[in-house]
Order: sequence, then structure tokens, then C-alpha cells
Amino acid sequence: MAVWQLDNELWFPNPRWGEDDGLVAIGGDLSVKRLLLAYSNGFFPWYAFKMESEPHWYCPLNRFVIFPNEIHISHSMRQLLRQHKYEITVNQNFEGVINGCSTVQSRNEENAAWLGPDIIEAFTDLHRRGYAASVEVWEPSDDVQGRRLVGGLYGVTLRKAFFGESMFSLVPSASKLALVYLAKALENIGGHFIDCQFETPFFKSMGGRFITYDEYMKILNKGE
Repeated sequence: MAVWQLDNELWFPNPRWGEDDGLVAIGGDLSVKRLLLAYSNGFFPWYAFKMESEPHWYCPLNRFVIFPNEIHISHSMRQLLRQHKYEITVNQNFEGVINGCSTVQSRNEENAAWLGPDIIEAFTDLHRRGYAASVEVWEPSDDVQGRRLVGGLYGVTLRKAFFGESMFSLVPSASKLALVYLAKALENIGGHFIDCQFETPFFKSMGGRFITYDEYMKILNKGE
């Protein structure tokens, strides 16, 4: 097992050579070309920007994903959806979502915070080029816009898959609403999966499960 040092060339090592926790490489940059190469091969950047100066690249060999047709919608979530209490949109406020993910509950003030200025700039650039997307959740408001952003999620969109990066909620269940909406939208276009990166109780409760890296790449490359 080893951690590889990247240079200015665009490459990634075989993820099977990495650490047990999925860390494979350190260094390189967050350019659009490198990010697209990374996600095309199952890698993603994740590092504490306050403590580490270089990107850390992870590629777990057990991948936790949600298949769109397997999304779990609880009885209470179905009731909430029927109430039409919130408006759900796509790509109407990417910067609002990524900044919300960064700052909610003072996440950006923690030493281990990973969603810092460099990541925000890099993924906003990906969004401008059509490779990242957001789902927004709005509630009615008395302000000028007539609505307030109360939750959402964002991630990379590539090869009919969605690679989830982060989500936030200012009201109960906003992130669940965004995830259910995303799964149904992917299902409607024949999307492959939502990559959750790591298992969490939240994603497990929403229908996530493990697949092997080999299966992950086979699905990702399907119809390329």
C-alpha cells in the first residue's frame, strides 16, 4: 500500500495500490481536465484545506452508491412531497448551494473543513462548463425573490452518473427532498447511479449500498 505524489502531468495511479481508507494520491491541481480524469476513473478530491496545502485524492474500492430506481422514499417523505410545501429546481443557484454546503452549521470554521475556496472555485468552474450540477430546495418568502434557498445538493455530472459532493439543509428534510428529486430525474433519463463516496447512516437509509470498484467502473463506462 502506498500514497502516490502527483506532478503536473495528468495521470492517476491504479487505485488498488492505495491505502485501505481509499487515499491513493496527493498533489496535482484542481483543473477541469484533472477533475474530469479523476471522476472518470472513480477518484475524487477530499482534504482539510486549513491543514493541507495539496489535494488528496481518494478512490475507495468498495463504492457506496444509490441506484435511481432503488431510492427509498419513506411514508413521511411521500406526505411531504404531496404537500408541495417546497419548490425544487435544478441549476438555478449553483453558487448558493455550494456556499450553503460550505457554511451551514459553521462547517467552514472547523479545522477539518474540506469545502474551502479552492474547491468552491474549481467546482463552480466545472459547473460553468456543464460538468457539475445543483439541486435547490426553496420555501416561500416575503423577500424580493419571493422564495428562500433552504437546502440542496451539488455534484459532478459525467457519463450519465452523478457524483455527489455535498448537501445542506436549513429546514428538516430539505436534503432528502433534493436527493429524491435527483434520483427520480436520473431514473427518467436512464442515469446509472448516484455516487455517495462513503457510507453514512443517511445514505444507507435512502437506499444506498456497496458495489465493487470493478462493477462501479463497468457501469460507469457502459455506453461511453
